Amino acid sequence: MLELRHISYSVEEEGKVIPILQDINLTLDDHFIAFTGPNGGGKSTLARVIAGIIKPNEGQILLDGEDITDLNITQRAKAGISFAFQQPVRFKGITVKTLLDLAAGKPLSLKAACAYLSEVGLCAADYVNREVNDSLSGGELKRIEIATVLARGTKLSLFDEPEAGIDLWSFQNLIQVFERMHQEIQGSILIISHQERILNIADQIVVIAGGRVRQQGSKDEVLPALLQGEASLRPAGACFGKKQ
Repeated sequence: MLELRHISYSVEEEGKVIPILQDINLTLDDHFIAFTGPNGGGKSTLARVIAGIIKPNEGQILLDGEDITDLNITQRAKAGISFAFQQPVRFKGITVKTLLDLAAGKPLSLKAACAYLSEVGLCAADYVNREVNDSLSGGELKRIEIATVLARGTKLSLFDEPEAGIDLWSFQNLIQVFERMHQEIQGSILIISHQERILNIADQIVVIAGGRVRQQGSKDEVLPALLQGEASLRPAGACFGKKQ
């Protein structure tokens, strides 16, 4: 279970303090959670605060009752938090197999590495020895990154707009991957997204706008308001009510 207590974060620009997150209070204990809301509303910043990339100016963060507020990103990773960026990092000279080994924290058998790749819909024989470089498409990188998260097996897996920058075919495959993760993965999944097909998988949806939590509840409670066009809660370009 993740608890956020009175989380606030601001930045200073040209002598002015600009609030980004304002008194966020959340208890997240569902299996599959989605953050959504307007662009610039604070979703990605909050995810980075949870992962330890950004330290809040105020507030407390607890993971399964343990205070992790002062832990850095490495310490939080050891405590059981994974983070997948919008744009996965490319590693010239590192193979997919080596990346999976690093994620798992131990050398994996070829069979185990191939199983993780198969979970994300990749033919293991075609990818296990490839370098994680520019030869891979955005969709391939996204799925490999998800495979590393599966290999880690952490308490909380964070995904920041996994659909960003990929084509329709890759998006449709990603949906299938997340549907399988929802059914099979241990621990909690937290995804930042404005895609209806991803939100429709969620056990809980949290709407963040203007640096505050505007709505929180099950998809049956929250999604209808988004579909009905509450513009203040919807990001630009949101694909609600459209077939993907």
